[in-house]
Amino acid sequence: MPESETIYSKMKILVTGGAGYIGSHVVKALGEAGYEVLTYDNLSTGNKWSVLYGELIAADLSDKETLKKTIVKFKPDAIMHFAASIVVPESVRSPLKYYQNNTVNTLNLLGTMMACGARNFIFSSTAAVYGIPETMPVNESAPMNPINPYGSSKMMAEKILRDMHLGDNDFNYVSLRYFNVAGADGGRRIGQAYKESTHLITRALKTAKGEFQKLQVCGTDYPTPDGTCIRDYIHVDDIANAHILALKYLLDKGNSEAFNCGYGHGYSVREVIAASKKVTGIDFKVEETGRREGDPSVLIADNTKIKRELNWKPEYDDLEYIIKTAWKWENK
Repeated sequence: MPESETIYSKMKILVTGGAGYIGSHVVKALGEAGYEVLTYDNLSTGNKWSVLYGELIAADLSDKETLKKTIVKFKPDAIMHFAASIVVPESVRSPLKYYQNNTVNTLNLLGTMMACGARNFIFSSTAAVYGIPETMPVNESAPMNPINPYGSSKMMAEKILRDMHLGDNDFNYVSLRYFNVAGADGGRRIGQAYKESTHLITRALKTAKGEFQKLQVCGTDYPTPDGTCIRDYIHVDDIANAHILALKYLLDKGNSEAFNCGYGHGYSVREVIAASKKVTGIDFKVEETGRREGDPSVLIADNTKIKRELNWKPEYDDLEYIIKTAWKWENK
């Protein structure tokens, strides 16, 4: 192992929401790279069994006393923050839940870490902060103009991070704006395990398994070639690798920045369904319904910046591979 890698592997990383889907894959990647990891998760949507490395503290970010004790005792070199509510339609129905969990609890975490002397922060953000971009693919300089409370709650957190860095140059952060994360660990150890997942690929595969009677296509009148929404689907292991690179970037005193995490091209809902039927070999039932609230028609990343600045090199840019890993996980 190179000397620089040995130095990194001695670092301590606190991961909030590390028992959830994306967080658990990042904990796995950190553990495999030799970092000392501590997960802090209230287990509202996460699972104890998904934390493959390090200790788990089962507590909420609103519990400032437990949070402070955890940070003081662990002394993290950096904090990765995944704990959030993420369902767009639910955010439209229950906006206060999203502002409380995604904005206020992020404030709790930031205030506590600053009081405890921690200064490096990696934020799990979202392409939803862009809303309906004027240009596509969208790059990081595009204005943040979210169209749903989920995106707004994440945008507010990003603005707080920016202002904190401007007020204290010792505070450094990276904000990673995810596009549509999918797939699962190739070893079938962990994967998406939400009880009521709204992710298209997961719902398609659960329909193929017979857990759902039909898969609903929400909107067929969008201004796209086949009338359905187009999204940039990215494998969760490529997302995890982006976090490792962002961490090294921060620890090397890189500038506080936001980076898109996507492949730079998209697939329509109909294309994802066709690929899911091909991978599973099952012609499951599909029903066309009206549009969902808060859904832009097209959302694709310009990933030039993360490739240039972090030297990120996606390994799993293949829709069928993404679906195959998710299918293996579903059939574990």
